Amino acid sequence: MNVVFMGTPAFAVESLKALIHSSHKVQAVVTVPDKPQGRGQAVRPSPVKVTAQENHIPVLQPVSLKEHHFIKELKALEANVFVVVAFRILPVEVFTIPPKGTVNIHASLLPRYRGAAPINWAIINGETETGVTSILIDEKVDTGHILLQKKTKILPDMNAGELHDILATLGADLLIQTLDRMERNSIQPKPQDNHTASKAPKITKELCHISFEQPSTKVYNLIRGLSPYPAAFSYLHGQQLKLLKSQIVPVNYPQPAGTICAMGKEYFDVACTDGAIRLLEVQPQGKKRMKVRDFLNGYSIDIGNHLQ
Repeated sequence: MNVVFMGTPAFAVESLKALIHSSHKVQAVVTVPDKPQGRGQAVRPSPVKVTAQENHIPVLQPVSLKEHHFIKELKALEANVFVVVAFRILPVEVFTIPPKGTVNIHASLLPRYRGAAPINWAIINGETETGVTSILIDEKVDTGHILLQKKTKILPDMNAGELHDILATLGADLLIQTLDRMERNSIQPKPQDNHTASKAPKITKELCHISFEQPSTKVYNLIRGLSPYPAAFSYLHGQQLKLLKSQIVPVNYPQPAGTICAMGKEYFDVACTDGAIRLLEVQPQGKKRMKVRDFLNGYSIDIGNHLQ
């Protein structure tokens, strides 16, 4: 089939690459306009645009998805289907253009975890299983009829970055299966059960600011669910300290929650309401990610110090 692909971040790149090497033809790629990124604020293209250009695929970068000229360009392509992976919310004028509809790959087992951050929330909530879902887009966010799904396990020590990479590959495979079956008209869309739906809203700075006044399991899941980006953080000696890798320590220390209660050459433990969290990798303010053994070599901390 002739396909228009829409996406922006690295998660979408795997699907685009799979599509390029499939029997389907990518007529054009739609992505966000180039924008300043990083410390130097140099204007850079999205990962999806880079991949499209490497494969000599035309790129459309509308400021507004309702632009008359953009919609006219899309219609002129006469695509059989549009594909959306980690992109913006499409207006009805766009997703209704292709005769076979617009397919979205979502990084959860819908109707669970509808929203912007399904990978993070699955780990934060301590799930042991997740997956990817292909749906036909409708007017609401992540509510369209389900086409296909694939499941995968979430291991106890897996972080959001690791799960992201697994689901990106799984989603790419699911996309090709979905399109192949749509081409043969051998797929039956199924409505979602709204009674079992849950949300995965955008990650906020307030969520990332860790409180140790809660069970160690909850703190542990927050740290791995936000690692490596945007990262959980606390404050030590008035400086932000990102917390990137940890373990649960089943020892009830007498110190108040948030207190550094034990230290070794490669770790330090922080008390929670039950047990403690052993920090193994951190990122001090203005510095790179580092193992705690390197952090302890350059920073002065003591048992009894408090993370706030």
